[in-house]
Amino acid sequence: MESGAGITNERLAVVLKDPSCFGQFRNGSNPWMARYVYGLIFLFSNLLAWAARDYGRGASVTLEKLKVCAGKSDCSGAEGVLRVSLGCFIFYIIMFLSTVGTSKLHGRRDAWHSGWWTAKIVLWISLTIITFLVPSAFFQIYGEIAHFGAGVFLLIQLISVISFIRWLNDCCQSEKNAVRCHINVMLVATTSYVVCILGVILMYIWYTPEPSCLLNIFFITWTLVLLQLMTSVSLHPKVNAGFLTPGLMGLYVVFLCWCAIRSEPAGESCNRKAEASRRTDWLTIISFIVALLAIVIATFSTGIDSQCFQFRKGDTQDEDDVPYGYGFFHFVFATGAMYFAMLLIGWNTHHIIQKWTIDVGWTSAWVRIVNEWLAVCVYLWMLVAPILLKIRRTAEPV
Repeated sequence: MESGAGITNERLAVVLKDPSCFGQFRNGSNPWMARYVYGLIFLFSNLLAWAARDYGRGASVTLEKLKVCAGKSDCSGAEGVLRVSLGCFIFYIIMFLSTVGTSKLHGRRDAWHSGWWTAKIVLWISLTIITFLVPSAFFQIYGEIAHFGAGVFLLIQLISVISFIRWLNDCCQSEKNAVRCHINVMLVATTSYVVCILGVILMYIWYTPEPSCLLNIFFITWTLVLLQLMTSVSLHPKVNAGFLTPGLMGLYVVFLCWCAIRSEPAGESCNRKAEASRRTDWLTIISFIVALLAIVIATFSTGIDSQCFQFRKGDTQDEDDVPYGYGFFHFVFATGAMYFAMLLIGWNTHHIIQKWTIDVGWTSAWVRIVNEWLAVCVYLWMLVAPILLKIRRTAEPV
């Protein structure tokens, strides 16, 4: 048994040392290389969903001849996005169910995750095609389910972001790095606060051109209040988390507020930039491509961050342990499939969205705002929870 394991380890070492990306893809034994292939599949699904939304009218005519998508809706527009999303979701759910719980390399489930690419690509393409043969009525139900799945993705994403910020702060405050990183921490924290204040000022200038823009004034002002609240709690003597974490969290919540206001539909007097974005020019196209890539990158980075959801920290990792949670990775991509669908249709299955736009509409704006407020609540809870737990333990009778 030991000799067999040694041969397997040597074979894996040879594969990992192969400098050729194609060689690693062909051998199919590198879980790190597998992440990027899954990311590419996810990117192609995003592009296909966008094409179905903006340029799918011709394809829907062909499918109507097959007595599919006939009736009140068609296979283009929002429904086309949902069809592609469903195919992508089913693919990653199958991968989730077949790899969840994988803990060791060299096993069958590890080989399935890191290899068998021809079979998995054929499976993904087949599932995508099959979804265009499903009756339209089903996607009214799937559209509602996708709202929940996209919400789960946003929750996982913000927990991942907050965990990374806290990890970075703990790393900089450790005894090993405290002196060396002191100046860098102060520089990053100061820059973060300056950018936050500048962002708030620019949002007041751009998105509150009139005193009647009460909703935007409320969004921006409340974001400023939340920034002050996070700083105050972080600097409390019992918390003592420093300036870095509230500064970086401030960047995150200001960004979410900006995205929320940017998502307000064109035609609103308080969002004149949205009116300008209705004109399809090179800047609009570049913005759309960047937003699409941001979805893939956010899903990819969140999927490999399974450690922030582990309840037991500090466990030693053996050489033959998997480098990341396969099941969690695929689950994030499955919910991400629902998330990109919601962005492309503006979180509204009956919403008509302009070409080369993404995440536009009042529903999108409120989702971003609620996500911002939830992020602050989760951050504050992660700061206060250890203190409350400690107080509760000391109050219990021995």
